[in-house]
Amino acid sequence: MINRIRDIRKSKGMTLAKVAAECEPPTTAQTIGRLETGMRNLSLDWMNRIGAALGVDPEALVKAEDAAQPQVIARLTMAGAESLGQPRDAILPTELVDSGELVCLEIEAGQGEYRAGDQLWMRQISIDDTAQLINRDVLAPRSGGRFAFGRLIDRQGSFVGLLPPGIGQRQIVIDSPAWLAVAEMLVRKL
Repeated sequence: MINRIRDIRKSKGMTLAKVAAECEPPTTAQTIGRLETGMRNLSLDWMNRIGAALGVDPEALVKAEDAAQPQVIARLTMAGAESLGQPRDAILPTELVDSGELVCLEIEAGQGEYRAGDQLWMRQISIDDTAQLINRDVLAPRSGGRFAFGRLIDRQGSFVGLLPPGIGQRQIVIDSPAWLAVAEMLVRKL
């Protein structure tokens, strides 16, 4: 198995010391470094502790040696596309779960800024944490297994108001949705 702790840690902008401090119970940066480099065996207990500290599923910390993994091979700068030199494994959106479950909304018919074939990755959050979501695109569950999607434009008590992305559509008001999922990443095929 290949250890992916360093890639995930760097993609989250965390230092060895920060990961060590976030472990429960806390550990040292040197220990995390040894686990990253393979100088110390990565046990199931360590996978659970580090996974929780990084906010990812422990299984994301390792991968089979023969598993094909998308690679990051270049970066785009103001000067144009530049080689990374040494390719590295790409971290997939499903592996970066911090808090809240990731869900995906597939766009079948273009509406507003969304095109047919797009995938919109969204993070579920508690309805109590919606104050910072005003003017963001959200998905909300409705009764009967249905959903509403649109820009969150209002929250009053247990009611939330969404403005769908299509032209001329009317505001949707939902009473007491169990959760909202906020748009985090748009995946569009070229």
